[in-house]
Amino acid sequence: MIIFSSIFGNRFWGYYPPKWWARLTCWLALCRVKTSGHENLQKNTSYIFIANHQGAFDIFLVYGFLNKNMKWVQKATLRKIPFVGKASEIAGHVFVDNTSIASRKNTIIQAKKEIVGGISMMMFPEGARSKDGKLQPFRRGAYRIAMDMGLPVVPITINGPFDVLKVDSLRLNPGKLELIIHKPIRTDNLEQKDLRGLMDETKEIIYSGLWEKYK
Repeated sequence: MIIFSSIFGNRFWGYYPPKWWARLTCWLALCRVKTSGHENLQKNTSYIFIANHQGAFDIFLVYGFLNKNMKWVQKATLRKIPFVGKASEIAGHVFVDNTSIASRKNTIIQAKKEIVGGISMMMFPEGARSKDGKLQPFRRGAYRIAMDMGLPVVPITINGPFDVLKVDSLRLNPGKLELIIHKPIRTDNLEQKDLRGLMDETKEIIYSGLWEKYK
């Protein structure tokens, strides 16, 4: 989905928005979708969305049902993949590189250029899809970007994609998908010493919305 939006450009998606393709993908996969928490978001406001990463269908679920114009933050290693890296650059998605202070600053500069007019950013702090559906350790990169930009962090709980399409599998298992949008957390009043507390708070909130089998 991210690649498709890059290939065809804004004019194409003006007629066929990514969310409709994403929704169609979920429906064609015979998935039942439940969402909640949209009332927690304000129009024309930029957010940093932080979500758990269960599987490939996370992207279709978020694109189709979050209802926010957003850019994705991707691992810097994806830039080196032929076609994928270039397509993501064209679409304005941001590659995060935490190998040094200088590279992190460049990430922040690029992110600020893309977050205008209410556009938000989507991040998976686990860094990779879960192999068992449960939460993996969270990385600091997403939170550093949020705090450096002073934007509200919105925890999002994703349930179901792990069972619909497991990691390293091509077998599709129709099932239930759920997207829970939690209340935003301010970061403009936080300092560097508050980073760990912000990480723990958002992880606990995301965990609270997980189905029992994912806890």
